[in-house]
Amino acid sequence: MLGLARTGLAAIHALCGGGAKVLAWDRDSDARAHAQDLSKECRGRLTIAEITADAVRGFSGIVVSPGVPINHHPIADIAREANVPLIGDIELFAEARAALPAHKVAAITGTNGKSTTCALLHHLLAEAGYATRLGGNIGIPVLSTEPLEPNARGAGIYVFELSSYQIDITRSLSCEAAALLNVTPDHLDRYDGSFEAYTESKVRLFGMQQGRSLALVDRASLQLPAVSRALAHRSPIVIEDVSLPGNPDEWLSLQGPHNRGNAAAAVAIARRFGVEEAAIEAGLKSFRGLPHRMERVGEIGGAIFVNDSKATNPASTAPALAAFPPKDGKPRIHWIVGGLPKGEGLAECEEWLDHVACAYTIGEAGPMFSSLLEGRVPVVKSEMMGEAVRAAAEAATPGDVVLLSPACASFDQFRDYEKRGEAFRSLVAMLQPGESA
Repeated sequence: MLGLARTGLAAIHALCGGGAKVLAWDRDSDARAHAQDLSKECRGRLTIAEITADAVRGFSGIVVSPGVPINHHPIADIAREANVPLIGDIELFAEARAALPAHKVAAITGTNGKSTTCALLHHLLAEAGYATRLGGNIGIPVLSTEPLEPNARGAGIYVFELSSYQIDITRSLSCEAAALLNVTPDHLDRYDGSFEAYTESKVRLFGMQQGRSLALVDRASLQLPAVSRALAHRSPIVIEDVSLPGNPDEWLSLQGPHNRGNAAAAVAIARRFGVEEAAIEAGLKSFRGLPHRMERVGEIGGAIFVNDSKATNPASTAPALAAFPPKDGKPRIHWIVGGLPKGEGLAECEEWLDHVACAYTIGEAGPMFSSLLEGRVPVVKSEMMGEAVRAAAEAATPGDVVLLSPACASFDQFRDYEKRGEAFRSLVAMLQPGESA
């Protein structure tokens, strides 16, 4: 086992519990010390030592955490020399499936929207009474929880968010439903700069399926050679062709065209697993989204406040701006934007500037963004988030949206995007009636 954070520790616990002997290593001494605490529980089956070809020769596999860059890490050469496969915790789950209670697996990948789609699907299933569990890249190690038991609705359903890194080290996960939401260039350093290689990693999810399993893909990705090849002898469902029940305006946490696609994928899988239309419609209305991803955190004077702190670049902010079009010809977004910039522009956002009533620039990128936006939308140079929130709250009118979607990293003023989102939520709470700012 290489990598001893949450995923690694969960894998060690599961492997030792199954009677396996485990050699584990992490370059971080604190992580090694933490893993050593499992030694008593593992009853002599766990050894903490460096992984070498001689040490692992004859092993069944080398389990690596998804964050290990296997294209450049020495572990890849060690595995080749020892003739031992590199695998991940998802593969361990796949290999154990035959021994688990009756269940099904839905796996969702894509460059954007994975977490929201998985959380929504899990919500739809749970609200309809199915035994279901989230796992994978969404932050819950697959092996950290007890196996699902069937209930009155039938087999349990695991909902996995899978990154390309996880798919790379998975060989036999045959999902009853698999979805590729979209593919755009990302993480190319892991694929030696090749978008084709990154795409091929994603579509391996389809290659592991049985022929009659559900395959979902967005229309744009179908045009990519790697996707077209992977689905050449299949009849996938195109996400954009999925009909949606009810009124999308009532889905408070699924606003915007990007969330229509996320909802369509979740709905198609829920239908395949037998969820009734009435339950799907109710679930879409009651879904409250994920923290820091288009999260509705309050309403003041008829204006809603939305925390989209996870939008750390212009490409991820653009859908948030698109989600709130003008009403009666009046732009209604009060956009809090800025932080530590990842580039020198807001190109992806420009199409949606007519949705912006005013921009409140903050952080290190504030002066640059002010210069880019002045003359196109009203701008308030706020510098600090507290100042921006107060100014936006004063200016917003009923029906407006105060949107934190920074298009920047947080590290100039906050430890991470989560702390930034929590600060926004707290500032909004302070401005609620009956509270003092």
